[in-house]
Amino acid sequence: MYTVIALAVAFAVTLAVGKPVIRWLQRMKAGQQIKEDGPVWHMSKQGTPTMGGCMFIIGIVVALLIAGWQSIRNGDGSCFLIFIFALLYGLVGMVDDMVKIRKKQNAGLTALQKFILQLVVAIAFICLLRLLGYLTPNLFVPFCTKRLVLAWPIYLILLAFISVGGVNAVNLTDGVDGLVSCVTLPVAIFFALAGALLSCHGAGVYAGALAGGLIGFLCFNFHPAKVFMGDTGSLFLGGSVVGLAFVCNMPLILIPVGIIYIAETVSDILQVGYFKLTHGKRIFRMAPLHHHLEMGGWSEKKICFVFAGITIVFCVLAWFGIQTYMR
Repeated sequence: MYTVIALAVAFAVTLAVGKPVIRWLQRMKAGQQIKEDGPVWHMSKQGTPTMGGCMFIIGIVVALLIAGWQSIRNGDGSCFLIFIFALLYGLVGMVDDMVKIRKKQNAGLTALQKFILQLVVAIAFICLLRLLGYLTPNLFVPFCTKRLVLAWPIYLILLAFISVGGVNAVNLTDGVDGLVSCVTLPVAIFFALAGALLSCHGAGVYAGALAGGLIGFLCFNFHPAKVFMGDTGSLFLGGSVVGLAFVCNMPLILIPVGIIYIAETVSDILQVGYFKLTHGKRIFRMAPLHHHLEMGGWSEKKICFVFAGITIVFCVLAWFGIQTYMR
């Protein structure tokens, strides 16, 4: 019930604040700078307001304040822990967006600066979850009844890698109108259902709020987009997805539910690596994968629908995979 309330409130608030946020971003001259080496037709999007992720962040926090208190009274404050974790990543993204806006170019913080900030946030969150008992060193493997028992230092390193890698994979997926929102929506619904199944009620409430916020945001971000979420929004989404998996104590479930995030990241790594090894040759027309498909004639809407459909299929498979978690 509270998950549904969180979804409805986040959707309504995000929808309500959408136009005021867009007008505020326009007054701030927070226009998106398009990469010169990106698809040529994307240059028409130059100047579209960015940092629009603020609108669903507002929607989610209001939803949690309304629907999340019951979880706290029941001794589960995980919905607010996930929000703080995601918000810290969102703040890293906001700094990155602000630097881009100030410089008027598509280059904000350096890769090293972002990595260090993200790693510090990840380690602090993982240690906190371990201290509060949400995480155990018993690593759940989807579709397997046995768990891998790892030494805490090894587990910490593994989860820090998953956290930073996962958040940046979500960020990389944000490349065409509505794509990362369409892909993350079924992931949020999956975690809302998983939260109910695993009695992770706080995670369920947060996932419901995330789903509602994304639906509201898509009203402004679906092609043709009136606003972009920016790194503010995409890093926040990455933190949300990773935080949900960690609080549910099944980080490896990110492999099936995040199959699109992984495919996008792998395509980019392969492209860069092959380009350097062959001194200029390419595997894909353009990386990451969504740009390759665009260059092949796929519309932005088609990419969104296909990628979301693939995510839904893998979320269904993941749902059967976590049944073993209950045994």
